[in-house]
Order: sequence, then C-alpha cells, then structure tokens
Amino acid sequence: MTQPQTDNTDSLRGLGFALGAYLFWGVLPLYLKLMSHIPAPEVVAHRILWSVPIAGALLVVLGRTADLRAALRSPRTLAMGAVTATLITVNWGIYVWAIATGHAVEAALGYFINPLFSVLLGAVLLGERLNRTQIAALALAALAVVILTVDAGRLPWAGLALTVSFGFYGYFKKSLPIGPNQGFLLEVLILSGPALGYLIYLAAQGQGHFATGTPADTWLLIGSGVATAVPLILYANGAKLLRLSTIGILQYIAPTMIFLIAVFIFGEPMGRARMIAFPMIWAALVIYSIPMIRALRGRKAAR
Repeated sequence: MTQPQTDNTDSLRGLGFALGAYLFWGVLPLYLKLMSHIPAPEVVAHRILWSVPIAGALLVVLGRTADLRAALRSPRTLAMGAVTATLITVNWGIYVWAIATGHAVEAALGYFINPLFSVLLGAVLLGERLNRTQIAALALAALAVVILTVDAGRLPWAGLALTVSFGFYGYFKKSLPIGPNQGFLLEVLILSGPALGYLIYLAAQGQGHFATGTPADTWLLIGSGVATAVPLILYANGAKLLRLSTIGILQYIAPTMIFLIAVFIFGEPMGRARMIAFPMIWAALVIYSIPMIRALRGRKAAR
C-alpha cells in the first residue's frame, strides 16, 4: 500500500497543487450561491455521490485501483478514512449553509483563522519549527484575525467550526496511509451509503430537488461533484508534499477571495476593521512566503 510522505519539507509540485486547490475554492461560493434555495444537507449529499465517479475514473486512468482495494481490506485505513470523511462532511455542511444564508464573510473569517490552527497542530503534533520571520508573519496574521473577530461582535461559531473541522482534516489527511487520490475516493465511498439513503428519503417525501425541480437544479447538483472532487484532489496531493504549516499559510488565498466575493458580489457588509485587517493578512502571507520560496530555490540549486 502506498505510504504517506514522512519528511516535513516543501516542494514546488506540492505548491502548485495547493495553489490550484485554493484558487478553485476561492470562486466556489459563486457556484454554491446558485443552489442557495436547496437545503445544505441535500447539496452535501449530492457533492458526495457525484464525486465518486470522478474520483474513481481518475484512479482507473492512473492505474492505482490496487491501493484502494488494499485500503478497503484494512480496518485501520478504513477507520482513519471514516475520521477524515466525517470531518470533511461537517466542513462542507457548514460552508454550504454559510454561503446560502448570507454568512460568507463569517465563512471567510473561519478560513482565515484555520491557518493559525494548522500551524498550532503542526507545532504541537508534528514538531514543526518556525523561524523568526515566519513567527512574525503569524503574529501579524493573528492580529488581523483578532480585529476581524472583534468586529463581528459575537462568537463566530460557524467560522470556528470550519476552522477546527478543516484543520483536523488536513492533519489526519497527511497521516492517512494511502495515496491522496485513493484517500479521497475512500472517503466519498464511505460517505456514499448514508448520502444515498438520505436522498432516497427526500425523494420518498417529495422534498428532493434532483430531477423533480428545475433542469438547472438537476445539473447544478450533478456539477457539484466536479466542484467538490477537483479541488480536494488537488489539495490532497499538495498536503502530501508540503509542511502542514505551509499548507496553513497558503489557505489565506481562498478566504480572501471568498471575502471579496461576499462583499462585492453578494453585497454583505464591509466595515473599517475589515479594510484594515485584510491588507495585514496579505502582508503576513508575503512575509511568510519569502523564506519558503528561497529555501525551495536553494534545494533546487543544490540538486
């Protein structure tokens, strides 16, 4: 069975995968907003089911189905897959709800806090060390997140739930003893039974939107599989090739895009605090990225 990467280093290939995932996630609210009239659990169930054929086709093309079959026979791998599957399902459900109900800014806040949580996990659980420049970048980002949190005027429970669920998803995903593409298919296969059962129940109650609503609803629900599978596969590959702390900092890209879409397209309110905090977060990203890029170039030159 394919083993996960064990050395905590960064690679340019991993950086490319991660950037692709976060840019995709950054524009995802535009797609989800089109389905805001559909209950979040139904959207999540369709995201799961329509991801299965996409992820399965990818494994067939890559010729890596043997690893998946081995994983399905391993109780330990199945248990770990169930953990990551549960975490990502919780994350999806809260996120879809937040976009549909006008809380996209709070969702962005949650994903801004998440990199700090990922860095904490990396330091405490993986023993990752940060230099002074990186610590300064984290301090600046933390101050910006505090400003955003105080500006909200209440405990952002949805944002915090997104932070914790996705932070631990990244941590356990990195430790999953199977390749990233096989791991994603394993997760959606584990989830497909409950998802299918729920959709059958909705259909029996006459409450489903698939094939009974408008043709647009049906195609949007089918397309949600692509919108789900592509960035998660990119992220899974990137997470295997980057340090957890690096993955955490790169996550500032998606919430920045989500925030801009929420304010300028969805019309959610923007105050002075947010106008101050967001440039601070971008500055933190630049400060952190410079030594990382230099280290990558140095290793490439050495090779």
